[in-house]
Amino acid sequence: MTRILGIDPGSRITGYGVIEETGRGRHKYIASGSIRVKADSFPERLKQIFDGVTEVIALYQPEEMAIEQVFMHKNADSALKLGQARGAAICASMVAGLAVSEYAARQVKQAVVGKGGADKSQVQHMVKILLSIQGELQIDASDALGICLCHSHYQQTEQRLMQGRV
Repeated sequence: MTRILGIDPGSRITGYGVIEETGRGRHKYIASGSIRVKADSFPERLKQIFDGVTEVIALYQPEEMAIEQVFMHKNADSALKLGQARGAAICASMVAGLAVSEYAARQVKQAVVGKGGADKSQVQHMVKILLSIQGELQIDASDALGICLCHSHYQQTEQRLMQGRV
């Protein structure tokens, strides 16, 4: 059983999700939430992201971490800030000794919903179904859980390929 931490990075809100692989392609929901940074200065926000991810790792003891890659949107400054927020989360994971994998948003959507162009509400809906989550689920947390599921899917596929079963 592998415990996976998924991170949906943001410079103001960083979503996290933790699942556990229970075998045969099944997953158990462990936790999810968001790290909400309150600092005005950007360097202080990065520190809060680092500290928040460090705290989540200490609390839930994952073995692996998966994070969404930066995508270039219309605003280059936003992409740079997002990249730095990712860096803070990745550094926290590396300090804790976790293996880190990165996935494009389209990969996550394809793995969870079945189409790379799915919207956030579709990902949220499928995450709730796949992990048997009742009630509300924050969008940042559902994105992070989707990253966990994507990572698990890719890892399982890789294992089957290595064993010559695909």
